[in-house]
Amino acid sequence: MAIVRPLVVIPTYNEAENIGRLLCRIVESLPDAGVLVVDDGSPDGTGDLVKAVVADLPDVHLMVREEKAGLGSAYRAGFAWGLANGYDALVEMDADFSHDPAALPTLLAPLAEGFDVSIGSRYVAGGSVPNWARHRHLLSRGGNRYASAVLGLGVADSTSGFRAYSAGIMRKLDLGLIRAEGYGFQIEMTYRSKQHGAAMVEVPITFVDRAAGNSKMSSRIVVEALALVTWWGLGRVTRGVRHPRQSAPARAANSAAGSGDPLRAA
Repeated sequence: MAIVRPLVVIPTYNEAENIGRLLCRIVESLPDAGVLVVDDGSPDGTGDLVKAVVADLPDVHLMVREEKAGLGSAYRAGFAWGLANGYDALVEMDADFSHDPAALPTLLAPLAEGFDVSIGSRYVAGGSVPNWARHRHLLSRGGNRYASAVLGLGVADSTSGFRAYSAGIMRKLDLGLIRAEGYGFQIEMTYRSKQHGAAMVEVPITFVDRAAGNSKMSSRIVVEALALVTWWGLGRVTRGVRHPRQSAPARAANSAAGSGDPLRAA
């Protein structure tokens, strides 16, 4: 199965220092891909910079939202837009060069082999985070191990924000019911995809901290995500107790639906 039209979705808020260079690098790495920037009303002019390159990069698009509404919300809107416009794969990617645009072809390759979700992983053989302090390594690795154990994910890096979904698995998810943000959003998307029978694979990546701009991630966001994992895990156990004879695929099928959030694109 060939991936004909991938769409790279990039949420932005105050990324004027990075966005122009990033768009050019993505187009160099994936000349047949579309790019959708979902900008939450950046006061630094990020949206205006995207508008300036649209004429030269015809499959680059801008969705303008009036206020900062969160990472998960931006991705949900972007995925819905991509499905509505006929793209065959939806890619998540940060705007700060922590994810290498040159790695995009490798990230997408498993989808052409029949996988539904390809996760760019820091924690499989060949993956790395070269410039993190020890406490950040411990927090991230520990959180990922906890999420995998509690939710039965079988994934080493469920919090990775560099990943690709086939349009087929995305259509099975009810994006309107996925409400988590930040790290929690990545974990929830992994969990819901697994519930719907997605074939998932991890490919090694090197993750580097941003060189320009300010990080939006904090320990508070990680802790909130792990609290959500605990809540989902309790729900998973409760459903198992209430419905001991119902298989996991059957439970997943019962929760499947298919429409995305309404959106306004510019």
